[in-house]
Order: sequence, then C-alpha cells, then structure tokens
Amino acid sequence: MHSICVVGTGYVGLVTGTCFAELGNHVACVDIDESKVKMLRSGKLPIYEPGLLELVQRNSAMGRLCFTTSYAEGMRDAEFVFIAVNTPASEGDGHADLRYVEAAAKSIGRHLDHDLVIINKSTVPIGTGDLVTRIVQEERKGDAQFAVVSNPEFLREGSAVVDCLNPDRVVLGATDRRAAEKVASLYLSLRCPIIMTDLATAEMIKYASNAMLAARISFINEMAEICEALGADVKQVALGMGYDKRIGSSFLEAGLGYGGSCFPKDVKALMHMADSAGCHPQLLQSVSDINADQRKRAVAKVQHLLGGLRGKVVGLLGLAFKPNTDDMREAASVDIASMLLAQGATVKAYDPVAESVARGLLHDVEYCHDAYAAAAESDALMVITDWNEFKQLDMQRIRGSMRTPILLDGRNMYDPAHMRELGFTYRGMGRN
Repeated sequence: MHSICVVGTGYVGLVTGTCFAELGNHVACVDIDESKVKMLRSGKLPIYEPGLLELVQRNSAMGRLCFTTSYAEGMRDAEFVFIAVNTPASEGDGHADLRYVEAAAKSIGRHLDHDLVIINKSTVPIGTGDLVTRIVQEERKGDAQFAVVSNPEFLREGSAVVDCLNPDRVVLGATDRRAAEKVASLYLSLRCPIIMTDLATAEMIKYASNAMLAARISFINEMAEICEALGADVKQVALGMGYDKRIGSSFLEAGLGYGGSCFPKDVKALMHMADSAGCHPQLLQSVSDINADQRKRAVAKVQHLLGGLRGKVVGLLGLAFKPNTDDMREAASVDIASMLLAQGATVKAYDPVAESVARGLLHDVEYCHDAYAAAAESDALMVITDWNEFKQLDMQRIRGSMRTPILLDGRNMYDPAHMRELGFTYRGMGRN
C-alpha cells in the first residue's frame, strides 16, 4: 500500500484519488475550497459521475480515502503528490491558464519536508514539468528531494471510473527514470501498457490525442454537411468507413460538435503553443471553426423551418455536453440556447441531471421536469444531448403535444423515416 496525496477534487482529482484508494492505497485529497471538502466528508459529491459516489463512500468508510484543506495534513507521509487542478483556457488566445498549477506547486514546495515524487496529472502545456520543478525548488525550505513526473489523464466524463481502472495506456514523462518507475508501480495491478518518455513528449501526447479525437469529430461533421447537400446519409457513410481497420468507428458520429472541459480548450491551447513556436496550425484552426459552425447550422435549420424564430417556442432535450454527466462546459446547449434567445425565441429545456448547473449559465430558459413538458406547446424540438432515456420516449405523444411537429435531431438518435411516419417534419445532421 502506498500513501498518496492528490491536490484538487475536480473530475480528474476526485476520480484519480478515489480509484487509487479502491486499489488499496491510502489517499488524501487536498482542496482549498472548504465547502467542497465539507461536502465530500459528508459523503456527497460536487459532480455527477456514474459509479463514483459508491466508491467515495466505501473507501472513506474503510479509512483509505480522506479529504482536507491542509497541505500539511495531506502531504504527511505521502510518497506521491498528484497535481490535478483545473487548467482553463485563458480569455483571448486560448492558452492554458496555469495559475492553479503554479499555486499548487508553491504550496507543495512550502510543505515539502521529506522525499517524494510530484506528478502532473492536469493537462498542461509543454514545459510545465520544468516550471513545477523550478517553483518547488524556489519554495522548499529544507533539503528534501523530489522529482517531477508527467502523467496525463485520459478520462472520459460519464465513464471516468471505468477508464481510470481500465486504462488503454499509462503515459509517464520524466528526466529521472527512477521516479517514473516509482510512479509506474502504482499502475502495475491494472496490467496496461506503460509508456515512458521525456517530460515534453508526455505532455504533448495528451494534447495530440485530444486534438486527433476533436479532428475526427469535425471531419465527420463536415462530411455531414456534404452528405446533406448531395443526398447521402452520414450515419451509413460513417458505418461504412468504420469497418475499415485503418479508420475504425470511434468518434465518427455527426452531431452538434464536441464540448466539455478538454477538447475545446486543448485544441485552442495546442494552437497557441504552435503559433508561439512559429508553426502554422491550419488543421487545428479548421477543426475549431467547423465545431462552432455545427451549432450555427442547427439553429439555422430550425429558423428556416419556422420562417423565423421571433415569438416561437423551441424545446431542448438535453443540456449537458454529453450523456452521463452534469458538465455544462462548452456544451452545445449554451451556444444554441443563446442564439435562439437572441433571435426572439422562447426556450424550454429538460436534462436528467444538468439542470442545476445549467441554471447558473442560462437564466432566461424555462426548465421543465421531463421531456414531455419541454415538447408541450413547442413550435420545434431540438435533441441536444443523446441521453438514453430519450430513446424510449413516446414520440407519438411528443408529436401530439407540439404546436408544430418540427424535430431537429442534433444527435441523429431517431430513424428519419419513422419520425416522418409519425407526422414530424424531421431534420438530422447529415441525413435526408
């Protein structure tokens, strides 16, 4: 059993700390937010993530997982300290804001009183490992030794616990090989490939991975626009492409584009790093532009079908950026609702878990208790998030409750022919 300190209790920190506790380690999670720590100590979560609550409660009860606002308490006897704080995109050029990483490094340095390994788990620009090393060296008071290892996360919100306990690979970057091998020992029981590189390469692997996935999404969304123009069905196109082993089927679902806490900011941050290095990231710029255009295209379709949006009522099914999470960061719903409201529409919405988060972002939306209420008396209905429960809706009831049966299926959940048989004016993304 190892003693681990995790700084930050957001998605990455909380899932990482809890899963290491589940593997039998003693884990102390540190967060400067007293209200969040109080909530976690009471067995409640500040986020929604399937399966996480049960693990937090079980490992807390067994004494393997604890939460504190004190670095001194959290780092006591720790062999490893993970930095898992937020690195949001800055206003303007989109470069990663490292203020929280820097603050964590300073606090770690000030409380460093024994040898340990510091691990960057946050998504950070190339060179951050060296930055953390420099900050800790400047802040430490004694002669305790440390090494910094880059260990980027590859968790998907909505399946983060499964991903953490069943990783495709573990990436470790370090200048000190022995430190990297120590961190590797934490993952041996997971029996996955472990890749050891230098710091810069490990940091770049994270950005390159997310940029590639974002590029696939934007690619299939551009194909969707072409499919519509030429009379093809993008779902069948993607199916046919996916059987090719060189391509595969993952991230080839046309829709409203990517969102969340990773893809948007990581693409922007990588573009900024490329620009700063004198490169010309034209593909990344196109990926970002196509993503923004998908939301505009969806609103334009509804506007065209209604002959204008002023005075119309539009219902939204789903608000979170993807199913099985309450995360609203860079969610398509925020852009779409804002565009609808700006053009004079009334917006009704329903989401199974994200309503409380959405209320802090969208103040002029009427929130409904279920999908049927969102559809009732609406002039158009837009599917924004592909929650499983929307697949089981009584669409005949939905059709009967609407003022005009216009259905914009932003996630291509429904069969177009069947929806038209039910009387809907149906539009998908890349389908005719």
